[in-house]
Amino acid sequence: MKRRVLFVCTANSARSLMAEALLRHMAGDRFEVASAGTEPGEPHPLALQVLQEAGIPVDGLYSKSLSELQGQYWDYVITLCEKAARECANVSSGAQQIAWDFPDPAEANRHATFALTLKEIRERIGLFTLVHQKETSLKPADYNPVTVFKAMADDLRLAALLLIKDQGKLCVCELTEAFEVSQPKVSRHLASLRDAGLLETERRGQWVYYYLHPHLPDWVVRVLEETARNNTALIGQPLARLQAMADRPAVQCP
Repeated sequence: MKRRVLFVCTANSARSLMAEALLRHMAGDRFEVASAGTEPGEPHPLALQVLQEAGIPVDGLYSKSLSELQGQYWDYVITLCEKAARECANVSSGAQQIAWDFPDPAEANRHATFALTLKEIRERIGLFTLVHQKETSLKPADYNPVTVFKAMADDLRLAALLLIKDQGKLCVCELTEAFEVSQPKVSRHLASLRDAGLLETERRGQWVYYYLHPHLPDWVVRVLEETARNNTALIGQPLARLQAMADRPAVQCP
């Protein structure tokens, strides 16, 4: 499953468009990428020119309004200016918010300035892809007991696993309600469980649901089953709060 990245700046005419084109060119096999603006304009000719000169495809690049993409799920929302960072705190529930700040090259309106901005964004994206090059899911044969038990060695993570096992599929808002903790905290713990290969995700409309990885090895399944059977109190109160949740999203199974 590709991680989804949304780049945001004010006009979506230069910095975020360049970032979109760069990440798609450098790691489009691992990331699904888009960009948008809080006050969208038109692609700046010099932005397109320096991309083409660097051998980066510009086909399909156009300035988009943030409202066009706001209802979608994103793993990462990366802002490229202070204004966008201030206005994009709640773009996507569950997304990791990352703030980069690059001066707007359109203010200088010089080819050299756009070329420098492209170079700086390329370097930052190179670091981003390096940090996130690890696969989000492990192959069944590669499950390391130390990794698995470290992932479960936290009260909230273990209880979330057991609650998801009990319910089949849960989204972040349901887990936030069940455990009475903040959405960012729940999202961080779910990301750890997914990185350890214990959870997978499925997008249904505006909601992203978490469920046990379908290829968990038998020994991991047995650990979870025995833990759930002998420690029902771990999810007793969270389950009661979940069942009492108002306006709970409904999973429509195929």
